[in-house]
Amino acid sequence: MPPTHPRDRTARLTPAALVTAALLAGCATPRPDAGFDQVNQTVRQHLNKDLQWARDETHRQLIDERVSDLLARPLSADTAVQLALLNHRGLQAAFDELGIAEADRVRALSLPNPGISIGRTQRGAEIESGLALHFNLARLLALPLVAEVESRRIAQLQADTALRAITHATEVRRAWVLAVASAESVRYARQVMEAAAVSAELARRMAAAGNFNKLQHAREQSFQADATLNLARAEQAQKASRERLTRLLGLWGAQTAYRLPERLPDLPTALEERTALESLAIAQRLDVQGARLAAERTASALGLTRATRFINVLEIGAERERSNEAPVKTGWEISLELPVFDSGHARVARAESVYRQALNRAADVAINARSEVREAWSTRQSTWEMARYHREQIVPLRQRIAEENLLRYNGMLIGVFELLADARAQIASVNAAIDALRDFWLAQSELEMALIGKPVATLPLAPALTRPDSAPAHANPH
Repeated sequence: MPPTHPRDRTARLTPAALVTAALLAGCATPRPDAGFDQVNQTVRQHLNKDLQWARDETHRQLIDERVSDLLARPLSADTAVQLALLNHRGLQAAFDELGIAEADRVRALSLPNPGISIGRTQRGAEIESGLALHFNLARLLALPLVAEVESRRIAQLQADTALRAITHATEVRRAWVLAVASAESVRYARQVMEAAAVSAELARRMAAAGNFNKLQHAREQSFQADATLNLARAEQAQKASRERLTRLLGLWGAQTAYRLPERLPDLPTALEERTALESLAIAQRLDVQGARLAAERTASALGLTRATRFINVLEIGAERERSNEAPVKTGWEISLELPVFDSGHARVARAESVYRQALNRAADVAINARSEVREAWSTRQSTWEMARYHREQIVPLRQRIAEENLLRYNGMLIGVFELLADARAQIASVNAAIDALRDFWLAQSELEMALIGKPVATLPLAPALTRPDSAPAHANPH
């Protein structure tokens, strides 16, 4: 549903609304939670995990205690996600942005400070002094629209912050899958290396005894060299994946010695069927909601620009003049900026372009969301099928071949090199099954993220649209 056109909002600027907005703005104070509770509620709804904002040392200590409890046992995927949501300093900085935005909201809705002008003149024996008090009416007139703009801005920031936390949780889950899978791959690569070392040593001894030709000996040496290199690569990949997980968890010092499970979770026996995935994504994706809020916010800002197009500086003031040779004079004064050179056409044209840009971006986000959820669903289905095929076909088949070859070796029908080669092939098939299982859990994480959304760029707004703060016209006390 498209946002209400800004022209429809300007009609609601009644005197009662102005008085109400002025009274509310005069007593506006920052909220203690600064909108964090709404972010926490959104994250809990999508992830069933809690957030905590370290607003002071007490909160920081509570978070550290919770982190220590989570690190006391091997980190599952869910535990790692909860730990990252509590401990990552980048997320804490995003929560602090809520406090900054809340302070900006209160400042934008506060009544403008009155100004005082004091003057003194002397002409011969006559001395005149004046005192004037002036107040910026342009800010007061714009307060209802400013309140609406600020409300939508805070709502969009809350959605963006919640989406950032959820995105970070997805990255942690992916990093956890890669770290556990890479550790498994290292173990199997080490087994291949050990088998290659045994085969190479046996080949060396047989070649020394004259029972092995140079070609066969070189082949075994070449396989050992390849196995050594593959193990080194696997170990480097494991270190890199673990360090990335450590960064996402926000751990340092002794905390980096955390433990992980030895293997990935088992492949699900079946996948649940979901219908109307595109509609579900459009309804609940936070980036779609954020784009919609951005469009509504720019619509409100456009209404504010239209309302202040000709009246940018409007002040009313009271004056009091006193002379040693005349009675005291009192009165009032109104200051108005004349739109002679800047009639506001450029500001309105810019605001309309920003509004159209917001609508197009919102439509673009929705179109991409539909495509992403279809792609993620298809990828998860195919990776599940491949992982199941590895588990039910390839690995059992390799196991049966290994058992048959062992019987033939015991019957002296094949040699030790054939048995070692078969063992290496069996280990490789298990490693390929681990990779397939890893790909499935990564695809599962991608699907969950596709149904929630991904961060989008915040739409820019000119400072003049959010707060018509202009230099006050100084009243003349005389």
